[in-house]
Amino acid sequence: MQFGSISIDDSPGAILAHAVRAGDRLLRKGHVVSPADAADLARAGHRSVMAARLDSGDIEENAAAARIAHACAGPGVRIGTAATGRSNLYATAHGVVLIAEQTVAALNAIHESMTLATLRPFAHVQPKEMLATVKIIPFAAPRAAVEAAEDLRAHGPAVRVAAFEPKSVALISTMLPNTSAALLDKSRGAVDARIAALGSKIVFERRVAHDVSAIASALREAIAAHTDPVLIFGASAITDRFDTIPTGIVAAGGRIEHFGMPVDPGNLLLLGRIDETIVIGLPGCARSPKLNGFDFVLERVLANIPAGRNEIVAMGVGGLLQEIRTRPQARDNQPAETRSRAIAAIVLAAGLSSRMGRNKLLVNVGGKPLVRRVVETALASGAGRVIVVTGNDAENVMASLSNLPIVFAHNPHFHAGLSTSLKAGVKALPEDVDGALILLGDMPAVTPTLINTLIGKFEPDEDRAICVPTYNGKQGNPVLWSRHFFPDILALEGDVGAKHLIAENDDVVCQVATSDEAPLVDIDTQQALDAYLERAE
Repeated sequence: MQFGSISIDDSPGAILAHAVRAGDRLLRKGHVVSPADAADLARAGHRSVMAARLDSGDIEENAAAARIAHACAGPGVRIGTAATGRSNLYATAHGVVLIAEQTVAALNAIHESMTLATLRPFAHVQPKEMLATVKIIPFAAPRAAVEAAEDLRAHGPAVRVAAFEPKSVALISTMLPNTSAALLDKSRGAVDARIAALGSKIVFERRVAHDVSAIASALREAIAAHTDPVLIFGASAITDRFDTIPTGIVAAGGRIEHFGMPVDPGNLLLLGRIDETIVIGLPGCARSPKLNGFDFVLERVLANIPAGRNEIVAMGVGGLLQEIRTRPQARDNQPAETRSRAIAAIVLAAGLSSRMGRNKLLVNVGGKPLVRRVVETALASGAGRVIVVTGNDAENVMASLSNLPIVFAHNPHFHAGLSTSLKAGVKALPEDVDGALILLGDMPAVTPTLINTLIGKFEPDEDRAICVPTYNGKQGNPVLWSRHFFPDILALEGDVGAKHLIAENDDVVCQVATSDEAPLVDIDTQQALDAYLERAE
C-alpha cells in the first residue's frame, strides 16, 4: 500500500486518509476519490490530499476484516457485516465464551495491519453480546497476511460459545444444632437464583445433619435421582480435604479431585465426583449474589466445559476479583501490619421495648440505667468513639447518658424497625474508621474485655473482617464490622439486623469463643431482667 501526499491530478481511485472539504461537500476519511471529487477539490483550492493507494497484493479493509472474522468464528458465533475496516463477532447462545488464546496471539503477531480483540476467556455471555472485534488498521491488509490468518483456522476457531445445557441439580445442606431454617432458606435462594439464571433447576434437596453418614446417605439419594451436579452447602466451612463434607463424599463411593481454588472470594471450594457425577462443596461466599469462585466452576459445569483440577488451578490469573471489598488498597503508605485500626462503637438505643411494657433501657441495673451501663462499657474499651442511636423516648435516654463523651445520632424512623437504627449509626460514623462495633443497648453482661478481644482479632487483610463472639457455638453480640460492609448495612430494609450478612460472608468471619454467656444475654422482658439480676447478685 502506498500512503502519503498525492496531487489532485493523481487522486482519482485513492482512499482519503483524512476528511477534507470540497466546496460545500465533506469527503470523509476512507472515501474513494472519483474524478468528480478531484475536480471539486481543485476548484476548492486543494493541490494535494493525504491518501492511500492499494497495491495488487493488498486486500481492501472491509474484505480483509470479513475474511479474518470468518476464519475466527466458531459455533455459537454470528459474524457482523464489515464496515470501516471492522467486523464484530456476536454470541448466538447463552453460555460461556471460549477463546483460543494462542491463536489470538498468533494472529495479532502476523502483521500490524490486522488486530483481533476478544472478551476474557470463559466470560458468561448472552445472545447478541459482542465477543470479539476484527479491525484492519486503515486501509488494507496484505493478501499474504490475511491468508496466514485464515490458515490459523486449522488449529480450531479462535472464538466460540459453549451454550448452557439445562441440568437437574441437587442441593444438600448440612445443619448443626444452632443452624437456623432462615439461613438454609437464604442459601437455597442464592443457589436457586444462580442455577435458574443459567437455565437449570434444583430438582432435589435434602437438609441433613453435619455428619459423615448423613451426608453420604443424601449423596446416594441424589445420585439415584439422576441429578448432576450435586451441590453441598456446609453448616461450617470446609477447611481440609479430610473434613466432614469431603469424608462424606468418599463414604458415598466418591473421590476428591481438588480442594481449594486460586480465586478470592471462593478459596474453600471442593470438587469431587461420584462415578461421573460432579459434586461441589460450596464456599460460604456462594450465599452472596456477588461474583465469586463458585460462579467460575458452575458456569463451566453447566456449559459442559471441563472443570477439573487442572482447570481450577489455572484460574489464578484474574482470580482476585474486584468485588472483594474486604481487601482494599491501603489508604496511605503505612504498612497494614503497623497501622492501628480505628474502631468506633455504635450503641443501638432507639427501640420501643414493646415486650417489656416500659423503656427497658432506663431500668436500674447495678445502680444505673441499663443503657448507661452499656455505653460506659463501650467507653472503657478500645473503641475510639461511641455513637448512641436514639429514637423512642429519646429525651429520657439522652438524659440518662448526661456528661458522657459520646455522640448522639437520632433515628426519626425507629418505628420502621432495627435496620433504620443500624443505618442511622453507620451514617454518623467518621470517614476514617476501619470498623464499627454494633452493641445492643440492652446487653448488660458485655464487658470491655470482650470488646477489646474482638478488636484484637479484627484484621480485614487476613480474612477477619467480621468478628463475632460465640458461646457454646452460638453466635451473639456485639459484632465488629469492617467498613467495607457499611454499604450492605445501609441497604438493609425493615425490622431486620445484619445477621444474614454474617452467613453470606463467612469466609471473612472470625468467631471469638467466650467462657461465659455474655454475648447471648439481652433484656427483652421483665423475666429476663429478674433472671439477670438474680445471677448477678
